[in-house]
Amino acid sequence: MLQSLSIQNYALITELDIRFERGFSVITGETGAGKSILLGAIALLLGQRAETRMIKTGANRCVIEAEFDLSNCQMETFFTENDLDFDGHSCVIRRELTATGKSRAFINDTPAQVAQLRELGSLLIDIHSQHQNLLLTQEEFQLNVVDMIAHDQEQLQAYTARFAAYHNACQALQEAEALLAQGREDEDYLRFQLAQLEELQLQSGKQAEMEQEAQMLEHAEEIRSAFWETEQQLQGNDNAAGILEALHSAERSLSSISHLLPEAETLTERISSCHIELKDIADELNTQADRVDIDPSRLATVQEWLSNLYSAMQKHHVQTEQELMDIEERFRQQLLIIDNSDEHIQELRHQCDEAKESLLHHGQELTQLRQKAAQQVEKQMREHLIPLGIPNVQFRVDITPRKEPTPKGMDQVRFLFCANKNGSLQDISDVASGGEIARVMLSLKALISSTVKQPTIIFDEIDTGVSGQVAERMAKMMQQMGQDDRQVISITHLPQIAALGSQHYLVYKEDDHEGTNSHIRQLTTDERITELAHMLSGSQLTPAAIENAKSLLAAAGASE
Repeated sequence: MLQSLSIQNYALITELDIRFERGFSVITGETGAGKSILLGAIALLLGQRAETRMIKTGANRCVIEAEFDLSNCQMETFFTENDLDFDGHSCVIRRELTATGKSRAFINDTPAQVAQLRELGSLLIDIHSQHQNLLLTQEEFQLNVVDMIAHDQEQLQAYTARFAAYHNACQALQEAEALLAQGREDEDYLRFQLAQLEELQLQSGKQAEMEQEAQMLEHAEEIRSAFWETEQQLQGNDNAAGILEALHSAERSLSSISHLLPEAETLTERISSCHIELKDIADELNTQADRVDIDPSRLATVQEWLSNLYSAMQKHHVQTEQELMDIEERFRQQLLIIDNSDEHIQELRHQCDEAKESLLHHGQELTQLRQKAAQQVEKQMREHLIPLGIPNVQFRVDITPRKEPTPKGMDQVRFLFCANKNGSLQDISDVASGGEIARVMLSLKALISSTVKQPTIIFDEIDTGVSGQVAERMAKMMQQMGQDDRQVISITHLPQIAALGSQHYLVYKEDDHEGTNSHIRQLTTDERITELAHMLSGSQLTPAAIENAKSLLAAAGASE
């Protein structure tokens, strides 16, 4: 529950510190006194978007801090999953906003993300403002109410998983069918393109080999001549001696003096080695020259292959042989899908049918839980609404099957309502007045609060459109909700509701030399009598109003 709230430099609030108690509390004050500012500050703590205009004029920053008692709330999981300190009892949330637009948030003095504030806030406080009454007319809200009463979160999660599987299976089938349809339109084109690429007999490295061969064939005569000329320089010819003969002569000369000079023998051996190596080179040159093939037909074949390769690369807008091979494989796979399309489509349809069957099974389980919960909602709503001044109320939760499954189930939920005896049930949005909507919404909140263990509920003028005895009964319902370790705070303009609060807080404005400031304080018994009297008679206090206020408080005390 909310234990304390501290606000500095927010809107019209310079500084505010207030403590709250368990049970049912009320907040009153004149219109414009700052009640909405108070709610805005709490909403900022719970992750609402921060804007610099929220900072009080003349201040550099605003700070809002609240302490919550979570002793019986079982929220350890949130703190563990978010790696936040938690002693099992107290939680302090702080939000800071500077005039430069910088916003910071802290949970138990640990920096936190705004998303974490929102998640924690949804567990801590439910703020019900007047505009939220419009939610009652929305089907999603009505469905969520039934699901909360049904306690079907586990079944809903299982259904949602099956819906995702069914959606994915249907999508895969649709994509395959679309691909098949497109493929069949392009089948002749694909086969023609694949045939052209297969004619090239592409393989990794073939382009480099063919380009090298083409270069050799184009310069075959030049290569052969170079081999022969080099061999002749080594071997010699009829007109001149070659290098080999000169080396042989030098070897003989040195050999003839080797017995006279030991060094000559070493030099002779070295020249002999050179002679042998060059003789081997000469033989290799002759062999290579004989191997050089001057084959114009082979050159034409190689050049034609390369020309076809380059044309294919240009046609398919690629730069490498591997990219062309990838395209060839893609064509082959597309044709494989076409050739095996019937079996593939049949398998996908089977998967889709299986997914739908599982979805429908889980959807029926969900529907059964909702139908059972709907009966409970109908019964308890009548029990709540009859004391609230609608004695002939008819309330029904109409659950009808949808034509197609949705992510939240196969059910369409409508709240049907009639306030008059023998009247016909219609959509609540079509027939309920503002006051009736407020009473229905309060009854739903009371019903939900017994299921969702939210520690604090704040009602912002939920009593709009009601008065007198009905207002008193609404107050007693909120008082009942404030039991069992729950905190209920009602912002109200009705004395019948204000009188039933265990604690009464007054929001008011004061002017000083710096401007207008909003304040809030807890009222004493005498101050409560005065405030209730003002609510009954206006600014002019009368003895009758004061006596009436005392009677309201006395009756409230007797009813507790």
